[in-house]
Amino acid sequence: MLLGDLLNMASRAIWRKPLRSILTSLGVVIGVASVSTMLTVGSSATLKVKQDISKLGSNLLTVVPGQFRFGGVRIEAKPFKPRDVEAIAAQVSGIKEIAPASRRGVKAVFGNKNWQTTCTGSTSSFLSVRNWELEIGRSFTETEEKGGAAVCIIGSTVKERLFGQGDPIGAVLRVDKAPYKVIGVLKEKGLTFGPDSDDFILVPLKAFQRRISGSSDIGMVYVSVQEGYSSEAVREDIRRLLRERRKLAPGEPDDFEIRDLKELAETLSSTTKTLTAFLGAIAAISLVVGGIGIMNIMLVSVTERTREIGLRLALGARQKEILLQFLIEAILLSLFGGLMGLVLSLGASYFLCKAMSLPFVLKPWVLALGFGFSVAVGVLFGFIPAHRASKLNPIEALRHE
Repeated sequence: MLLGDLLNMASRAIWRKPLRSILTSLGVVIGVASVSTMLTVGSSATLKVKQDISKLGSNLLTVVPGQFRFGGVRIEAKPFKPRDVEAIAAQVSGIKEIAPASRRGVKAVFGNKNWQTTCTGSTSSFLSVRNWELEIGRSFTETEEKGGAAVCIIGSTVKERLFGQGDPIGAVLRVDKAPYKVIGVLKEKGLTFGPDSDDFILVPLKAFQRRISGSSDIGMVYVSVQEGYSSEAVREDIRRLLRERRKLAPGEPDDFEIRDLKELAETLSSTTKTLTAFLGAIAAISLVVGGIGIMNIMLVSVTERTREIGLRLALGARQKEILLQFLIEAILLSLFGGLMGLVLSLGASYFLCKAMSLPFVLKPWVLALGFGFSVAVGVLFGFIPAHRASKLNPIEALRHE
């Protein structure tokens, strides 16, 4: 018997009882939809992590003083000095740009509006190191940096809170009662791992030290590593230099931290991938349940059609043809459920990604995996009923009531 004839017979047998066939496929629908949705949302979350990391900076090392706890009290190690930054820039190879910075919570006032935000003091290198782009205006000039001019660049959140839809360029706002002229507005980045990265004011480092902190202390150093250089090697060189400058004895722990953004990105991506695989594996259990449902219904179908099977065997049908017919029925049921599951998954994944502010990423391999699962479930769980049907004795089958 030709394959087309077997497909035709299997299809007619399935649609003879459409409601039962749909309910039989429901387990596969739920299983495929669950697995595909988990994998799609997981891929979207991984991409979101990578995008958020890239917003923080490219090939970025962040050097900060260490923090220690003694008797429940948090103690911060001594801050860096300008000469530390100069030494890193002069003595460590592979550095593209370096940006010393300090920050503090401040109150910004313009007209009758005020906003509690963060003020960061740094150089114009801060923008390129941290992957910031200007929406309007300009960055600091060399003269403004060296002289500590009272100018500032504001994030989009500060602009919205203090200026609304107005043009802030040239306006003077007060930061902790000191006037600063707005010369630029940064492009919006949005939330990055929780905090609003657009909610800050950037001023020249010397202006920050003179007007806000009152000292030459530097709270952190951002280092951008050149392409082609190992961030691990640059980090180790910075570590050795700072240990020497801070006079730390051999065996004494570092009193500073060097955070590698690349390592953080790899760790977070690995975590999201592992979590996605774990959730996908849990969701795959429903596929097994759906497969068992198909097997049970196919066994019932074999029992109901015993006389039909016996008649076909008596008229010359081969056992192989009987096996293929029932196996094709199981595969068609599973494929129907798989296709419906993929359609359901696309809708669920899209709305979940939108609800969680994730980019919607449709991976072709996820669709292929869902389709493959459907075929595998049909073959694995349809074989036992099909094999049982093919092994029926024609005489006993014809006597079956």
